[in-house]
Amino acid sequence: MPCVLVVEDDPSIRASLMEILAEHGHAVRSTGDGFGALREVAQGSVDAVVLDLGLPDLDGGDALRMIRGISNVPVVVATARDDESEIVKLLNAGADDYLVKPFSGAQLLARLSAVLRRTAVPAAVAGQAPPADPSSPVTVGELTVDPPARSAYLAGRELVLTRREFDLLAFLARHAGTVVSRHRLLAEVWQEAYIEDQTIDVHVSALRRKLGERASAPRYLRTVRGVGIKLVAPH
Repeated sequence: MPCVLVVEDDPSIRASLMEILAEHGHAVRSTGDGFGALREVAQGSVDAVVLDLGLPDLDGGDALRMIRGISNVPVVVATARDDESEIVKLLNAGADDYLVKPFSGAQLLARLSAVLRRTAVPAAVAGQAPPADPSSPVTVGELTVDPPARSAYLAGRELVLTRREFDLLAFLARHAGTVVSRHRLLAEVWQEAYIEDQTIDVHVSALRRKLGERASAPRYLRTVRGVGIKLVAPH
């Protein structure tokens, strides 16, 4: 059952869209602002986004570009702007489709079905690697993390890590290239609902030092402000 994120600041419109989607078999999540949308997308739990452009904290176009920086999730833009140049700009910025307000529930469902069909391409067909086996070593740039051996090497040099530092690095390596939210780190690395924010920051800072980088000059660990952190190969 595809999960659709509705990003709409008007509570009545948001409730109406959620009702239509739920009635036609979709799981639905919602938020009323752009940064909320980024947090939801970063968690990797949605299959499509319906994005309003008139958001209180971010212009919808900026929100779209930020979503594209962290995910390939299909995005259908809902806009009152029917100017052709504006629509072209949105499509070039990464929108998969658009709807001009007001639109019917039937049109929304048809557009969503179409983008979900287009993007539901098996990884092997798309030329992408399948998700990493949690028990297999992962290599990102010159960094290699071996979960079964609980060892990590940078350019052939073994890193001396605490248990939690290794768990954090291994999790980020398995999801290399994807922004991982603090919420997800809490649930899957710390396996706790709440810890002090500084706890994650301290461990990330320690990893940075051992990877030979600084927050002001990151190489492997990239922070996306207000969203989360991702591990990438240095350019």
